[in-house]
Amino acid sequence: MARHGVAVVGGGAWGIALAAAAARTAGESGTTLLYARRTFDAPLPAGVVHTHDLAEVGRRARLIILAVPSAHARDVARALGDHVDGSHYIVHGVRGLAGDAMDTISDVIRQETPTRRVGALGGPALASDLLADRPSVIVGGSRYPEVNDALVAAFGHPTLRVYTTDDLRGLEWASALVGCLAIGVGFAHGMGLGAGLSAAVIARSIQEAGRIAAAAGGDEKTLLGLAGYGDLLASIEQRERPEVALGRALAAGTSLADALRAAGQRVEAVDLIPRVNAWATKHAVRAPIFRALTEGVMTARSPDVIIRELMTGPIEDRA
Repeated sequence: MARHGVAVVGGGAWGIALAAAAARTAGESGTTLLYARRTFDAPLPAGVVHTHDLAEVGRRARLIILAVPSAHARDVARALGDHVDGSHYIVHGVRGLAGDAMDTISDVIRQETPTRRVGALGGPALASDLLADRPSVIVGGSRYPEVNDALVAAFGHPTLRVYTTDDLRGLEWASALVGCLAIGVGFAHGMGLGAGLSAAVIARSIQEAGRIAAAAGGDEKTLLGLAGYGDLLASIEQRERPEVALGRALAAGTSLADALRAAGQRVEAVDLIPRVNAWATKHAVRAPIFRALTEGVMTARSPDVIIRELMTGPIEDRA
């Protein structure tokens, strides 16, 4: 059976935004399926059709976008696996890594489904920008050129530019790590740090993330592009970004529980930060910024103490 459609699995803000972007590109030529177990009180974006049936997703869509929290990705992929085969492309848009083993979500998809042509979405696009049709960029990654071509065809639009990479692992780790570092950017906002110190934090953060991604099997250079530097630089102005808002609230003395309630949605980075720090320690990767996020920012230590420790720690790398 020929499949030409696009489906998004996941009914959160990000899933709805991706479905809206795909429907915008499809125009009058087709609709985008949105799988979600819940019902929606408000109308969905134009061209987006809700389904409760994963079998329908498998029948009608060749390109399937997984947009669920990393903690649920394995269960959802396993359920989806009964309805897909080797002709499907499954791409995820998850800023997370699975379990203490830090499996990428593409690894999870390959483990739980018969689909082998997998990929990921990352980069600086926000759900709010996609929903409002504001000009944005996004990064698609796969080791299969046909998957990257499908992503460009499904999402490319005059208001959404799609860049692609074959460094899937680097893209996945970049998305996860930058999501964590964006909390640090928000924390810096909340503290009122000067431009020079903020720039130093961002530059050193990307170098650190590059070391971690390389140790995980990605290309360090991927962190220097849109998936890394571009995504983190965008967070400076993306004050509504959940991670940034969370970091800003923590700097103001708000408890983590209250800050998460105010965010109104799951923030993958909260659970991921300590796991990245532990992974870096286990693999002997120097990660002082992730250590500061783990032991300071996320545990409500005094912002002044955190900055003093970062400023007075040993300088082990060149600028």
